[in-house]
Amino acid sequence: MFVRIRKSWEISERDVTPEAVFFNRRRFMKSLIGLGIGATAASLTGCQSRGDATEATGDPTAGTVSLGDIPRNPDFAEVDRSITPRDLAARYNNFYEFGGNKSIWQAAQALPTDDWKVEVSGLVKNPRTYDLEDLQRRFPIEERIYRFRCVEAWAMVVPWAGFPMRLLLEDVEPQSNAKFVRFTSYYDAKVTPGPGWRPNSLPWPYTEGLTIEEMANDLAFFATGIYGHTLPKQHGAPIRMVVPWKYGFKGAKSIVKIEFLEEQPATFWNTLVPNEYGFEANVNPNKPHPRWSQAQERMIGPGASFSWEVRPTLLYNGYEEYVANLYS
Repeated sequence: MFVRIRKSWEISERDVTPEAVFFNRRRFMKSLIGLGIGATAASLTGCQSRGDATEATGDPTAGTVSLGDIPRNPDFAEVDRSITPRDLAARYNNFYEFGGNKSIWQAAQALPTDDWKVEVSGLVKNPRTYDLEDLQRRFPIEERIYRFRCVEAWAMVVPWAGFPMRLLLEDVEPQSNAKFVRFTSYYDAKVTPGPGWRPNSLPWPYTEGLTIEEMANDLAFFATGIYGHTLPKQHGAPIRMVVPWKYGFKGAKSIVKIEFLEEQPATFWNTLVPNEYGFEANVNPNKPHPRWSQAQERMIGPGASFSWEVRPTLLYNGYEEYVANLYS
């Protein structure tokens, strides 16, 4: 059963992390100097101001298609807070292949999604290359309402549409020596230029990883839709990872390759700043980020960024009963 938090809960202003501290990037830059990319990559880090992310004109959901009547999984039908408005969620995104701030939804429309393929390889009995029709035919689509928690200390509630990752596991049958899974996002330097630096200055393409046990957990999800429609490009169309007990950067977008491996793979953020972005990256209010507390979170909402509703962060983002056994 989920922990229920009273909707009237608030903390005093003196308990909120000061804005100057929240935006301090000196330690991040120091960490990157050793990689020779400190000055160019500093703007990648989270905790950026909201800026004009929710004020840009246009329809951020244009081009999406209704998925029709999708069954909602009753085990994930509600949470202890309201669903984030669709338009707001579509305007407030991290997608570093297209920019280093939250206002990337317009730039992300350059992502080509026609004739999309997902290659599954490595230590599996049945290597496959799926197209979108294959995915739709093999794996029944359902809707799940999940909390979404960013390492930057903001949060949403999102109705995803897609299928459990364990179904793909069953289809490809990992070999006994497969211990980890690497997920690779689409990258083309001509299409996804990043926030303005040289394409070779960061470890593109974006990669993320899970253990086999994490991927097999019932919470682990491949999303192909959101709010009853196909994924907008800024959300990671046409298919992305959703692992709601982990910080949002673990959810690789626009996946083109899934590899089963014996050794833990290198991943994008863990390669850049390993002391700040761990491989495991479970939501934990008692484990602060080196530059800010994780004890509270700000729910995305209308108005100035520092007037968003503040809530206590829940261990494993409130999904302890599903995943705590993975880390005992």
